[in-house]
Amino acid sequence: MQIIKAAVAHEFGSPLVIENVQLRAPEGTEVEVALDAVAICHSDITYASGAWGGSLPAVYGHEAAGRVSAVGDRVKGLGIGDSVVVTLIRACGACPNCASGRPTVCETPYDGDHGPLKTADGGKLHQAMASGAFAEKVVVEQGQVVKISHDIPKDAASLIACGVITGVGAVVNAAQLRAGQDVVVIGAGGVGLNAIQGARIAGARRIVAVDMSEEKLAIAREFGATDGVLATAEKPWRDAMDAMGRGADAVIVTVGAIPAYDSAPKYLAGGGKVIMVGMTHSGAMSSYEPVMLAAMAQGMTGSKMGDVVIQRDIPWIVDLYEQGRLKLDELISGRWSLDEINEAIEDTKTGAARRNVIMFGT
Repeated sequence: MQIIKAAVAHEFGSPLVIENVQLRAPEGTEVEVALDAVAICHSDITYASGAWGGSLPAVYGHEAAGRVSAVGDRVKGLGIGDSVVVTLIRACGACPNCASGRPTVCETPYDGDHGPLKTADGGKLHQAMASGAFAEKVVVEQGQVVKISHDIPKDAASLIACGVITGVGAVVNAAQLRAGQDVVVIGAGGVGLNAIQGARIAGARRIVAVDMSEEKLAIAREFGATDGVLATAEKPWRDAMDAMGRGADAVIVTVGAIPAYDSAPKYLAGGGKVIMVGMTHSGAMSSYEPVMLAAMAQGMTGSKMGDVVIQRDIPWIVDLYEQGRLKLDELISGRWSLDEINEAIEDTKTGAARRNVIMFGT
């Protein structure tokens, strides 16, 4: 066991505590990654608040990048020093969903209580979301990481692990948007901006961003939105339809807000579909008029992590970034040290930040 520093949640809704914890060496097909950067995702904040339950004490964080620092004896294709993106997508490769190319909904559970982490005195420490990346190092399955170029800054690379693949993938994989179609993106935060980028890359005709903030709508245009609509309008779907001249072929809901889900079908054209990405609190309910969906041949579907296959999709996204066709650096609102993680979380909660990134060694 080695000793590393991590930000530990001991009570839901309380500040994280920076402390020493134990991390065991990688075994079998596991890899150890010394992290250079981990971004703060709203899912980390929601888990830490207790909204989805979970085991404590825990180390959250799942949007990370770094360098391989050790490997298990059955790891192939990765070596010490390789630059990698670390994701939470832990797939067994053998269940029906994995076998059909849907690793984001792998049916094999992971017990983070019995992962590679322990408290400094050897007690239970939950590795949240199979990552536990609010720490100097992680030990994860080889299948959770993707090798990238050393030239890509790790702060930018960390964003690919969740926010980028979730937003881009929701459009390209889940909605299967075709060139010339119209899309509405509800929520212009980190995931929403990436959904907008995905729609631009896919060749959408009109990309309408919907948000509560004029400032965020202006940023959305920088990322590729053709139009912006304030969600505070009496009937914002009408404003969106005016901008498109019709209903949307796809509506991507990137915020975990019930009013956004309640209104989403109203933006649709006949045959269109709502892609449900934003995560509400457990128990929150939304309602729809099913006769309208049936009569208009519309649909609603969930999308977890952009329905990605990381070994296929992350290299494509990296290549787009290297070509200058996908923005990553511009998504970063602030860079913080691990000791400043609680301040970074509070800044993220304001809703103004796109992505705050914790940098190690600073």
